[in-house]
Amino acid sequence: MAQETTARGEDGGGIFASFKSLVRTRPDRKATGFAPGGRVATHQFGSNRSVFRGRGMEFDESRIYQHGDDMRSVDWRVTARTGQLHTKLYHEERERPVLILADLGPSMRFGTRVRFKSVLAAEIAASLAWVGLDGGDRVGGFVMTASGMRSHKMSRSASALLQYLKALAEATQEPIAEGEEPREEPLDAAIERLRHVSRPGALVFLISDFARFDDKAERALRRLSLHAHVTNILVYDQLDTMLPSGRQRISDGLEAVALGALSRRQLDDYAKAFADRRERIERLSRTRGMAFLAIATGDDPRTVLQPYNKGAAKASARTRMAA
Repeated sequence: MAQETTARGEDGGGIFASFKSLVRTRPDRKATGFAPGGRVATHQFGSNRSVFRGRGMEFDESRIYQHGDDMRSVDWRVTARTGQLHTKLYHEERERPVLILADLGPSMRFGTRVRFKSVLAAEIAASLAWVGLDGGDRVGGFVMTASGMRSHKMSRSASALLQYLKALAEATQEPIAEGEEPREEPLDAAIERLRHVSRPGALVFLISDFARFDDKAERALRRLSLHAHVTNILVYDQLDTMLPSGRQRISDGLEAVALGALSRRQLDDYAKAFADRRERIERLSRTRGMAFLAIATGDDPRTVLQPYNKGAAKASARTRMAA
């Protein structure tokens, strides 16, 4: 169970994410946007103001008038200063949509350090959404829940983004009825949805514990990576990586398991399953030019904004040690 680090009424105590807490994930607007150019694996999220704002044309430079130039583009200030007719040149700003898939399904409703995985995923999704909006990009995506998928059209509107944050918060609080079979969409189908709505060059963030990552999901992710800049963000809890041996008991709220009843082989198989899943996703990301990040429930979710910053990485490590 997540440790209560905040007031349960306002921030959910790590059990669920409140709308107010997701609004507060907005980073400093002086250092926001997604760095342009290259594969997303080289980007410093949150360190550059985006140039992919989709606002039409941006002034580039002035040069001496050439036959055929549009007289409406004459730069009269430079012309008056130099005595020679000059024309303004513009370059078209490229639109770079930002799509976020936040997995907040049943397997994400777990955590032993600071917060549930679902809360961490919602906080990461909210931070990335704010970065995109403040950089001038259109932001949209999907929220996966136990009851199905919720879609949000891409928009530069702050009100649309707030609706997305509200959906994230509500999804972390969605009750899972005892004995009711979850209706969550398969991960491969969710990735296919991303592929169908993403445009070439779009920034796509997939936030999940990848508990349901299988061959179908891998094929879907390969197809998505052909035309989108993808970042796979693995959200996990320390107890996902290995189970402690002893008399402790763990529960999903419905059933409980005594860890002391598990054999050494069962404990080793559990740890190996997680390590293999992480390695599979990381290797796929590496070979297909996608970025890969792994963030634990005890980490500061803000480290996702500068994943390749050494200082951020050290701070993240200190957080895990202290948790």
